[in-house]
Amino acid sequence: MTTCPFCGWPDSDVVAVLSRHRTPEGETAWTRCACGSLQSRVIGVAGTQVVARGRPHEVRASRNAHTPGDVPCDT
Repeated sequence: MTTCPFCGWPDSDVVAVLSRHRTPEGETAWTRCACGSLQSRVIGVAGTQVVARGRPHEVRASRNAHTPGDVPCDT
């Protein structure tokens, strides 16, 4: 069993299917993991394989939060 390298969620347990497209190999599906990572899967006669995976989106606690080193624009 393969898992997400970012959060450990099982690849077999898809959280959201964003789109599906028929291809000569079978079907390509774009999915989201529990951590928000975008995945491209090829679904064919040999089974399902994650062929590409993006990093999860980093969410700040507050929209107006500043990271260390940020300089306010009003100076």
